[in-house]
Amino acid sequence: MKHDVQKMVAEYHTYQQHKYETVTPAGLLQPLPIPDKVWTDISMDFIVGLPPCQGKSVIFVVDDRLSKYAHFIALSHPYSAATIAQLFVDHVFKLHGMPSSIVCDRDPIFVSDFWKEFFKLHDVVSWMSSGYHPQTDGQTEVVNRCLETYLRCFAATQPKKWLLWLSWAEFSYNTTYHIATKLPPFESLAAYSYHKLLPKFYGPYEILEKLGTVAYKLQLPTGCKIHPVFHVSCLKKHLGTHVTPSLTLPRITEDGIVQDEPLAILERKLVK
Repeated sequence: MKHDVQKMVAEYHTYQQHKYETVTPAGLLQPLPIPDKVWTDISMDFIVGLPPCQGKSVIFVVDDRLSKYAHFIALSHPYSAATIAQLFVDHVFKLHGMPSSIVCDRDPIFVSDFWKEFFKLHDVVSWMSSGYHPQTDGQTEVVNRCLETYLRCFAATQPKKWLLWLSWAEFSYNTTYHIATKLPPFESLAAYSYHKLLPKFYGPYEILEKLGTVAYKLQLPTGCKIHPVFHVSCLKKHLGTHVTPSLTLPRITEDGIVQDEPLAILERKLVK
């Protein structure tokens, strides 16, 4: 009888429509592919509902998924897909070029025919979130939260002056240390010297373990600061039985940057 009552209640239409479930949401989060270059894979979103300031009430947020570098662009409401595309060209494209992919939600701007055709002509792939699932673009949601917190701290007493702090907010965000990259976005975009005549490959090194389907762990020299796990695209099979002495690996800092070495120290000066 207890089983019959539970079954009857569970199948009751009103119960199924209005009763919330206390179980873990179905479906595991599927991570997006990790970009290998800065500003080739970006995400976009809008912050709306802001008090009008100098005719602006919306912030267009564009951030790079690899370096975490972000641009905050103020705009007026209403706006069209053509307006946003022009702002993208003026503030992002002219500095970083056209990306390969864009992650965004299903805002009417991003699903419009103009927007789709504009980026289709530039061979840009759009990855849109499914309905009511903002976790798809979790990185931009975090950026939005950081920006809103900053503006709230400095403009809470004068909310109609938030635009005066927007440029400072962008500078502050892009110079803040990020745990994921272990660098501020400004530094991760800096141009470090990589000698064009350095070898393309080093080794050979023994494969210790296969991790997943596309990664391998190598036996690197003791004291090497390079992470021993590499994607298969970074590896090359060694052919033949003859093994020449391995070239010394380039000096890598803890931040993953190639560190130059002086050829010689010509003079030392002691400062008292």
